[in-house]
Amino acid sequence: MQQIHLSPEVTTLLDTLNPPFRNEIEQLRLLILSADSGITENIKWNGPNYCFDNEDRISMRVQAPKQVQLIFHRGAKVKEQPKDKLIKDESGILAWKENDRAVASFKNMAEIQSRKDDLTAIVRDWIRAAASL
Repeated sequence: MQQIHLSPEVTTLLDTLNPPFRNEIEQLRLLILSADSGITENIKWNGPNYCFDNEDRISMRVQAPKQVQLIFHRGAKVKEQPKDKLIKDESGILAWKENDRAVASFKNMAEIQSRKDDLTAIVRDWIRAAASL
């Protein structure tokens, strides 16, 4: 079984912020980090951020009042858009903002639990696709 390394700095930030949906945030942290052993966790934009090969790929918006959001991206700098969406999302979890930026929103733990397999696959696919561009 893969060892999951939660960042103590992220945990401390979340303890300080005391955001709504803390249980959901913790579940998403574990899910993202368990998707690929190369994913690391740090802080960016006052929330958990996930990198692969030192490149930002997924950021978590924790202060939204009605939901937790995962922003899937290729880093902070604007890059040339791929011709098509970066990955296929047959689950419908992602709301696309650009071909290389999408958002997944969760209002409760039940939504996360019921979409766990789809979300894990999206994280894996995103990490691979973003790294290949």
